[in-house]
Amino acid sequence: MSIVESLEKRRTYYNINKELPVREDEVIERIQELTELVPDAFNMKSARVVVALGEKQNQLWDAVYDAFEGQVPREKIDSFKAGAGTVLYDKNVVESFQKQFAFYADNFPVWANQANGMLQLSIWTGLRELGIGASLQHYNPVINGKVHELFSLPDSYVLLAQMPFGGIAGEPDAKEKEDISKRVKIEK
Repeated sequence: MSIVESLEKRRTYYNINKELPVREDEVIERIQELTELVPDAFNMKSARVVVALGEKQNQLWDAVYDAFEGQVPREKIDSFKAGAGTVLYDKNVVESFQKQFAFYADNFPVWANQANGMLQLSIWTGLRELGIGASLQHYNPVINGKVHELFSLPDSYVLLAQMPFGGIAGEPDAKEKEDISKRVKIEK
């Protein structure tokens, strides 16, 4: 499968379940492999992931619901909880690189975010290649404290996004083709 074909198959799947089409260890292997392969400026290795599975998956989404004190509908949270797992994307603070390379200090947080974005897309696409559906959620910073507590994360971890994933229980609606010339300008 080409990268274009893989990206075409990567969609936002909200209708997921706990029935993975592959073994859980294959999912973990894929996430580990992609985390190692995605580049990062100065080889910082700033992008971190926590994979919540089983009971931790359930506890995570219950904690998200609690953090919002009912302001997010239970049905929405439960649609993510229904998945087999969630990838939590964290950015490790890059202060040591900022001190070591002071000339670039302001760029390291930007570069770390870029690397994290590449990792998110890579894992999202890699999961889809395994026949798994996922979506990207952003309940941070409201849930940061609960996530740090639930997973015993150091303060240096900065939560950026959550990616619930699981077996595909329903396909998303067809995606409308856009006029790409509004976003891509070609000059010769």
